[in-house]
Amino acid sequence: MKKAELQEFLDEKAALYNQPKFIESDPIQIPHRFEKKEDIEIAGFLVATIAWGNRKSIITNGNRLLDIMGHSPHDFVLHFSEEHTSKLDGFVHRTFNETDLLYFLKALQHIYRNHNGLEAVFSKHATKDSLQPAIHEFKKLFFSLPHLPRSQKHVSDPYKNSAAKRINMFLRWMVRKDTAGVDFGIWDTISPSILSCPLDVHSGTIARKLKLLKRKQNDGKAVTELDLALRSFNAFDPVLYDFALFGLGAFEKF
Repeated sequence: MKKAELQEFLDEKAALYNQPKFIESDPIQIPHRFEKKEDIEIAGFLVATIAWGNRKSIITNGNRLLDIMGHSPHDFVLHFSEEHTSKLDGFVHRTFNETDLLYFLKALQHIYRNHNGLEAVFSKHATKDSLQPAIHEFKKLFFSLPHLPRSQKHVSDPYKNSAAKRINMFLRWMVRKDTAGVDFGIWDTISPSILSCPLDVHSGTIARKLKLLKRKQNDGKAVTELDLALRSFNAFDPVLYDFALFGLGAFEKF
């Protein structure tokens, strides 16, 4: 398939899946319950953190997170204290448990009280062509409070050659300007042009079938390679094609 034909094919598939109906079966439905910027950010970050495994299970546990936070994520985070820890009892999603959630709430509180929120932290370290350095710096700040080592595995680091799928997905939600209404696009200080595709089994498999990706592992180097390919199709909105790649893999078994 020639490049022009491939771009037309991907544009058609992206348009097919980048629709409000996509929200119904995707974890992005959790932050879509809110209108306040900080509520969207916090709900989005937490549900993206647990976004691996069965999608129904992710959504179920995302709803449980909202219940824990009284459906007011920002207010809950700002006023969280040790007396609220009993609310977390028994929470678990795969290897993310109540101990991890406790630390994540404390770290989010630190970021919103002392660092002007998630957008400010990521935009501070974004470069002109990548958000991967910002993810690395975010992780250092996020785990700057006393914590158990086990919790660190729940935030990936591109500098350790991780694809950082979940956090790249969260950043897509926050940054990408989406006229279809799926992604939020509420972060104006970061350009969608520097977003990276949330590389997973589905998008990686399809990218290789379409010869957009040669590297066999779904790792940080593969993300860089795929970024270059997708930006050659659409320099301003490269992660639009995440909808095409994921949809072809997850829904069409292409």
